[in-house]
Amino acid sequence: MNVAENLNINAGGYAFAPARSSGEHTDLNNSPLKLVADGDSNFYRYLKQIGLNDDPDLIILSARNHYYYGENDLKNVRTIINLKKLNLIKHLDKFLISLTHILPPETNFLGCFSDSKSADRNGSKVKRFERLVKRFNNFLDSKTDRKMNENKVSELLVAHGFKIFDMTKIDGVTYFHSKLG
Repeated sequence: MNVAENLNINAGGYAFAPARSSGEHTDLNNSPLKLVADGDSNFYRYLKQIGLNDDPDLIILSARNHYYYGENDLKNVRTIINLKKLNLIKHLDKFLISLTHILPPETNFLGCFSDSKSADRNGSKVKRFERLVKRFNNFLDSKTDRKMNENKVSELLVAHGFKIFDMTKIDGVTYFHSKLG
């Protein structure tokens, strides 16, 4: 059964029916439906657009919860999806180094980031003020919200051994598809 068949869009939002043909329920943690469950249906659409929505060997790293995977968990992974925006990862270099050391070669790595260039150019005074307040609150909360754009992210990923296949902007967020070389 393909993932898209499990996704029913109705007036009330998204309904899930993640069941195998045997009737046994699947684990949403490693299903592309988790992208929708975590509130990022654009990520699911992006995954479908690039043709990876039915990859059975994928792991989704939640933006909200922390999961710990060992080398054995990752040795057969073909795709890893990071839901947390790169802008918000406190130790981004360490994160990328860990991926390059643990993931098998040719693993797809997908993620997203807020493009600071487009955010600075676009928007009303109210939007700019909202971004300023958000940055100030992030500073008070000791959160990371680094400025990024397509060039910076491309350089960063290439420097860590990833090859960029695609970058697509959807609703102000840039989604990327890369592969470990």
